[in-house]
Amino acid sequence: MLVRFLKDCRGGVAPLMGFLAIPLMGFVGVAVDYSRANAARTAFQASLDSTALMLSKNAATQTGADLQTAATDTFNALFTRTDVTNVAIAANYTSAGGSQVILSGSANVQTNFLGVLGYGEIPIGASTTTTWGNSRLRVALVLDNTGSMASSSKMTALQTASQNLLNQLKAAAVNEGDVYVSIVPFSKDVNVGADKNAEAWLRWDLWEEDNGSCSNSTYSSQSSCVSHSKTWTPASHTTWNGCVTDRDQNFDTTNDPANAGGTLYPAEQYSSCPVSLMPLSYDWPTLSAKITAMTPNGNTNQAIGLQMGWQSLTAAPFTVPPKDPNYKYNQVIILLTDGLNTQDRWYTSQSSIDKRQQKTCDNIKAAGITLYTVQVNTGNDPTSTLLQNCASDSNKFFLLKTSNEIVTTFNQIGTALSNLRLAM
Repeated sequence: MLVRFLKDCRGGVAPLMGFLAIPLMGFVGVAVDYSRANAARTAFQASLDSTALMLSKNAATQTGADLQTAATDTFNALFTRTDVTNVAIAANYTSAGGSQVILSGSANVQTNFLGVLGYGEIPIGASTTTTWGNSRLRVALVLDNTGSMASSSKMTALQTASQNLLNQLKAAAVNEGDVYVSIVPFSKDVNVGADKNAEAWLRWDLWEEDNGSCSNSTYSSQSSCVSHSKTWTPASHTTWNGCVTDRDQNFDTTNDPANAGGTLYPAEQYSSCPVSLMPLSYDWPTLSAKITAMTPNGNTNQAIGLQMGWQSLTAAPFTVPPKDPNYKYNQVIILLTDGLNTQDRWYTSQSSIDKRQQKTCDNIKAAGITLYTVQVNTGNDPTSTLLQNCASDSNKFFLLKTSNEIVTTFNQIGTALSNLRLAM
């Protein structure tokens, strides 16, 4: 009978389907449960990613416990699937190599069909890392301290604008060293500090030519004294006021370290010596005090201010903080002036000084340094083609007609730099 049943094809489909129904339903159930688990895992990852982004706004200032609470609350608000249980989120913040929020999570998806086979839950998990601020910023403020800055409240506006900029840059720094600033006030010369009189990167021949005494008081310079067979006694270097003039050409347009020959900075007893510069620092109160101390006096030599600003970011005689290879570094120079070039070590011709400065501008940009230029033109001077060409691009040249615009322009630049520093 059984042999005949198996050989008989008539009506054999129904019994066969009966035998196969249970495993087929099992396979369908497994597929449904795993499809639900995959959908839950995708939603879990998306909610974890969104949580990390939201936490990045405040993570640097929170305690570990506060960060953990915020992570759990934020994730639970975003992830609302009722078929997922035992949700656990772990949150950590680190500032190594840039600021990072690291989240990991686990949960269980309740099954409908696999429970029959003894699998009531499917575990899921995910992790994510959000990184920001992995760039660091170094800014040189090259600021006109010449006599014309006394008019139209330009110096007052510059000091206000610079103080505001310092506050913006300080706020952009999560950790010490994230942002460094140097300040280079300039007139015809730059003041490196009278206390540096024993430094090997100075040369004294130009200074000693005019600072000393002759055995015959008729002669007031070294060359005239010696040419008349008299004895010249140079003044003590401790009487130097700290000013230096342009280096020998072409070192006046480069950032070569000041260590020998024409790379040395010539000391000069310039009567309108500006306040001394400040090398790269994140000592914000001292930087602020330097801005407050600035006073307007002397002629205009943008070229030496720009060269020294570049030097402050990169090379001796300045001690430049070492760079951490875990970070990307953005270097920026902001040059502000209210006048056209009038005097340097060699020339009183604007065009001659401009040619020297243009070489410096080109070298700075070729070195990958971003250059902002600001012309404060309250006296109806011609728009400076030099400053336009010096800027890294047309959006980084600013032509201002009033002193108040210095404040708004520095705020605009500060916002751009802060966004650059804190970019994801």
